[in-house]
Amino acid sequence: MASSTFSAGAAAPGGVYTSVDDLLRLRHLSRDLTLNMRKRSQALLEGSVRTRYRGRGMEFAEVRPYQPGDDIRTIDWRVTARVQSPYTKLFQEERERPIFVMVDQRSPMFFGSRVCFKSVFAAQIAAVVAWIANNNSDRIGGLLFGDTRQGDIRAKRSQHAVLDLLHQLVEFNRALSGPVPPASSTALLEMLTETSRIARPGSLVILISDFHDLTPQCREPLSQLAKRSDVMALHVYDPLERELPHAGQLAVSDGQQRLTLDVAAIAQSFQKAFDQHQAELRQSCATTGVQYVHAPVNQPLEGFVRDLFSTRRKTRRSAGDAP
Repeated sequence: MASSTFSAGAAAPGGVYTSVDDLLRLRHLSRDLTLNMRKRSQALLEGSVRTRYRGRGMEFAEVRPYQPGDDIRTIDWRVTARVQSPYTKLFQEERERPIFVMVDQRSPMFFGSRVCFKSVFAAQIAAVVAWIANNNSDRIGGLLFGDTRQGDIRAKRSQHAVLDLLHQLVEFNRALSGPVPPASSTALLEMLTETSRIARPGSLVILISDFHDLTPQCREPLSQLAKRSDVMALHVYDPLERELPHAGQLAVSDGQQRLTLDVAAIAQSFQKAFDQHQAELRQSCATTGVQYVHAPVNQPLEGFVRDLFSTRRKTRRSAGDAP
């Protein structure tokens, strides 16, 4: 029995619930970001391997001194003539890949002690991802899961797809009323299996959940996803789930019953249980080739997305290009 409290003084869009206006205002956070991870995904191999994605062109990245083995067709003759030394052009492949978000909006996500509920933070992350995809002309789609139903947004390259996702996020988010799930609630295993079935090969799949009901059986659909796509698991959690406040006694209630706990007697085992769950999730991600990202709700959203995703690459000029 956990209490779902919210600090009313926290300045953040949303709190207990989010709104379409809140998610629309998050568009500015997507400026100059791409959905390339700053840390290379474990689902990708290091080295000179053929990409699994179909490119839509080659974008100029920079010039550097010519090295033996470089294709002479890429020599930049203008820079070479200026500095009297051979330089070659480097290009970056533009890859077209659908972006697919799986967003957990089940009852256990309806919990928070600071800034906002987990369900709100998950919706905010999904909204920013959608806006980044829209800015980069990528297709965006997703699956939203409540306790007893799901929402399916087919991947499309349009602002209408983004708005559809935002409206469904708000609809699922506002359907939540308590942190205790019904007996028939959708299990994480079902969510991952359905995502693996629907997400197209070559997609970037972003899983946003607290993964509270992770089981060993979840590794199979995770592995299937990672074999065909880049997969990132964003572990959303509240600080109170990791560590109890330093207090002699703590009163908790489920709205019907009230219980007083001796914090000192249970604090260590409480934190140990969280650490064990997080370690199991990390291990499941490591063994299946999924990128694990921890996402506590008390961090600023803007800093989180900028730390996670790359800024748009600027074309660099060589010394020979200097005026």
